[in-house]
Amino acid sequence: MAPNPRQCFLLLVLAGVLAAQDQVPVERPNVLFLVFDDLNDWAGPLGGHPQARTPNLDRFAERSMVFTNAHACATVCNPSRTALLTGVPPQVSGIYANQGTLRHALPDVVTLPQYFQQNGYRVLGAGKVFHEPDPDSWDDYFPSKTEHRPVDPKPAQLPANGEWFYGKLDWGPLDVADSELGDFKVATWVAEQLAREFEEPFFLACGIYLPHTPWYLPPEYLDAFPLDAIVLPDVPADDLTDIPRVGLSLSHRKVHERIVAQDQWRKGVQAYLAAMMFADLQVGRILEALEQGPNAEDTVVVLPSDHGYHLGDKQHWTKSTLWEEATRVPLMVSRPGAGGAARCAQPVSLIDLYPTLIELCGLPERKDLVGTSFVSQLEDPEASRVVPALTALGQSVAVRSKRWRYIRYFDGTEELYDHDNDPAERTNLAGGEPYAAIERELREWVPAKWARPVTR
Repeated sequence: MAPNPRQCFLLLVLAGVLAAQDQVPVERPNVLFLVFDDLNDWAGPLGGHPQARTPNLDRFAERSMVFTNAHACATVCNPSRTALLTGVPPQVSGIYANQGTLRHALPDVVTLPQYFQQNGYRVLGAGKVFHEPDPDSWDDYFPSKTEHRPVDPKPAQLPANGEWFYGKLDWGPLDVADSELGDFKVATWVAEQLAREFEEPFFLACGIYLPHTPWYLPPEYLDAFPLDAIVLPDVPADDLTDIPRVGLSLSHRKVHERIVAQDQWRKGVQAYLAAMMFADLQVGRILEALEQGPNAEDTVVVLPSDHGYHLGDKQHWTKSTLWEEATRVPLMVSRPGAGGAARCAQPVSLIDLYPTLIELCGLPERKDLVGTSFVSQLEDPEASRVVPALTALGQSVAVRSKRWRYIRYFDGTEELYDHDNDPAERTNLAGGEPYAAIERELREWVPAKWARPVTR
C-alpha cells in the first residue's frame, strides 16, 4: 500500500537536517533576498487594501511571479524565520515562540545563507533577517554580525497613541528625516553593495523592519492618508460566533474593543499604511540600485514577508492566529530572462524557499529539506502542487490548499473555510457532513508528532 501524504511528509522530516558538502561551483546567478517584517496582503500586488501605496512593489510585480496563495510557516517572527532560513518546520525544531533560539534548538543546522556560502557564494546581510543574529551565517553584515539593524529614534513622549496596546503596539508622528530611520540606513548599505562588482556570485539578504511595530513615521507619511478617509476592515459583529474556544482565545477581542473605544482604529490603520509606504520606498531604492548597477542581468530577486498581520480583522490585532490575515504573505520572485508579470494561485509555503533557491541557482540538491521547490510553478503557474501550505501556531496548525483552509487546534477542535465561496472566512464549515471527506483529506497533513518547545 502506498504511504499516505502525511506519512510521506513525516519521512522527509525524520530524514533530519544533514550538513551540506562543498561542490565544484558553476556559473550561477546572484540572489537578492528582501524580507519584510509583518507585511500583510494589503500590499498593492495582492490588492488587500484599496488605499495601499506601494508603487515599487507594484512595479516589481510587473516583472515577477506573484504567488497569491503563499503562507508563513508560523505566525510568529522567530518560528517563521527559523523555518524559512533552515528548512526545519516548528514541529521539528520546537521553536514555537520568540523565546527559543535557533542555535540552541538546531546547533549544527546549515542555514540558507550558509549553504550558499559553502557553495562558493559571497554571503552578505543587513537588517532583520534572522529573528536573532546568527554570526556564522554571514561573510559581512550591517550594522554588524551581532546587531540586526541601527536603533530607530522614538517620540519624546511614549506611548505616542496614549496606551501600550498589547504592551508594545504604538504609533504616531516622529519629527525626523527619513535618513535617521533604521530601514533607510539598511537600504543605503544594501544599495551600496549592489553598485559593486563581485568576483564570485553573491547572496545578499536584506531585512526591512517596517511595517513591524512601533509605527513612528515622519508626519508626511501619516498625512498621506487623511484620517477621515481611512477605509477600515469589514468586521461583522457576529464573525466569531462559530469559532471554537481556542480560536476565540486567540482573537484578543478586548484589545480591539479598547482600540475602537479610544477612537484609535483609524489611526492604527493610517499608521500601518504609512509604514508600508515607507518600507516600499526603501525597496524602491534597493531595486533601483540593482537595476542601475553591474548585477541587474544575473540576479534572482526574492521578496517575502515573514507572516501576515491583523488590523481589526476577526476582532484581532497583530499576528498569532491561524486565519488568512495572519498566515498569508506577499511572495514575489524575479528571475533573469523570465519575462513579464505572472501570478500563481497554487499553495506555497515559505519553507519552500530554501529548496527553490537551491534549484534556481544550480546548487546541489538537499534531500533532507522538508520544503518542496516551486520552480515548476515559476515555469508554469498552472502546474499543480500536491503539498499544501502548513502554518503552525504553538501545537495548532492551519492547512491551506488551493481552495480550502483547515485549522486543527491542539485540543482537537477544527475550522474549515471554502475560499472559492468565502474568501473572508466568515463561515466555519467544520463538522458538517457534506465536508467530512475534505476534512479527512486535509487532516492527513496535520503533524502526528510535535517537538517539545524550546524556551531558550
